[in-house]
Amino acid sequence: MGDDLPPDLARLRVLETWAAHYLTRIRARIAAVEREQAQQRPPAPSAAPPVRPAAGPGRARTPDWGLAEAGIGVPTTEIHRGDCWARGKTLVAVSAERARAELADGAQPCAVCRPDRVLNPQ
Repeated sequence: MGDDLPPDLARLRVLETWAAHYLTRIRARIAAVEREQAQQRPPAPSAAPPVRPAAGPGRARTPDWGLAEAGIGVPTTEIHRGDCWARGKTLVAVSAERARAELADGAQPCAVCRPDRVLNPQ
């Protein structure tokens, strides 16, 4: 145990609450910066995750993995396979690494497509 932490449970719980709140703020800032960077420049071809071809002419490409952020109709952040029918309309394409990280950080896997079975976060 670290000597710099208070010895009593009450103050430790306060520090735990503060740390969890601050971590939420940090993650929100990271997501905002990632969105800004994605809008400023397209990803390098070698860094982009492999994307399945479009299903037909004029159709958008289907990402391998997606993130449905919490909001109206979505109580918690969910990870989906790109072709999941339950993904909703606001799926944000993410890499397999980011999907694994989100699952490890508490994002819920979709109960329909079960991406956690494939990604298997350790």
